Amino acid sequence: MLDALIAFYESDWFTITLEIIFLIFIIYDIRRYMVTKKKEYLTNIVLTLGFAIWAFMPFYNKYFSWQESDKAQVLEACMKEHNTSYCECVDDKIFKEYTLEAFEKIDQANDKEYLEFMTDMKEECSE
Repeated sequence: MLDALIAFYESDWFTITLEIIFLIFIIYDIRRYMVTKKKEYLTNIVLTLGFAIWAFMPFYNKYFSWQESDKAQVLEACMKEHNTSYCECVDDKIFKEYTLEAFEKIDQANDKEYLEFMTDMKEECSE
């Protein structure tokens, strides 16, 4: 049960669910503001938007900084040593964890954090 919850937390569906919840909160506050004209609903809208940007900006910066050609190169390098499903799993996690610039700067043979990340990902993707 806990593994399923953790898998959901790490999935794109968790982010999509949060976005829907934020939209519901914003729509509710806009409707309440239109009816009551109370400034506290404007404060709620601004705080909700601010929190949504703070929560999702790192995700989108990492995930969308990769171009398809860059993703293909990383996948191709992995395919030399492993099978397709394993490489897609690991590469998807790399695309979400690192921006392209950060990934290119990593010394993949000596960076301790990257090696720990890859060890964890290999265990998850091998299952």
